[in-house]
Amino acid sequence: MHRRPAVVRHRHTGSPDVLHSILEPRALLELALLPASLPLLMQAPTGDGHPVLLLPGFLAVENSLFALKAFLQRKGYEVHTWGLGRNLGFRSKHASALPQKIRYLHHVTGRKVSLVGWSLGGVFSLYGAESTLECVRSIVTLGSPVSVDAMGSQSPAALKAVYRLVSHRLGSAAHVMAPRAKGLREHRRLAVPTSCLYSLSDGVVPPQEATIDGDPALHENIRVPGSHIGLGFNGIVLAVVADRLAQPEGHWKPFEPTGLLARAWRLMPRESTQ
Repeated sequence: MHRRPAVVRHRHTGSPDVLHSILEPRALLELALLPASLPLLMQAPTGDGHPVLLLPGFLAVENSLFALKAFLQRKGYEVHTWGLGRNLGFRSKHASALPQKIRYLHHVTGRKVSLVGWSLGGVFSLYGAESTLECVRSIVTLGSPVSVDAMGSQSPAALKAVYRLVSHRLGSAAHVMAPRAKGLREHRRLAVPTSCLYSLSDGVVPPQEATIDGDPALHENIRVPGSHIGLGFNGIVLAVVADRLAQPEGHWKPFEPTGLLARAWRLMPRESTQ
């Protein structure tokens, strides 16, 4: 029987390309092009109505998830946002409130919850799922720093300076090195279907940090086009998220684009070997 190869992190090293970081405002173009993605989005599979919890990125408010929320609601999901206001980095209230939110949604709906986290929100989704695995159906991360090396974060220096100013004077390392977060981001992968979407032109989170090593029966890394800031309203990203959430519970399979999504995949430039 053919065995799928192990899931491995992207081989990129160092920080994002400076040009990609400078061009992050191109996210506005991605937003403007969203209506052109309507045929692709209409072809995306309809959901089965299970609850989906959306988590915003660092410094983002819940309204930043408007496109994801509206799209997934149209696809038939019961969509919720995390209810904790602006994401200001790891705080003790988040650490305790997020698992409670997941358990609450599981209790009131009687169904397992899928978590979709954008940027730092993806790290929160892993953190919240760790203690609520019996309540979690799947996890999808969008450009999230889900892996960390001994050298620490390779995100741009300006972003790390903002994190020190807003969240903790020691920067993201103060939270990354917490025992639970350290284990999740270095080696311990959750036994739940997890799809990590990443972009080679992400100007904030480099691809080696946005991808994971894991079991091909449960984990995957999916390359998508676009900027970091635009991931939440990129038409291709939205279609991939819908495809992942539509996987039958207990019968998850790795991503395989079909229809218009497959055409979009064929148009993506191939990665150069390093």
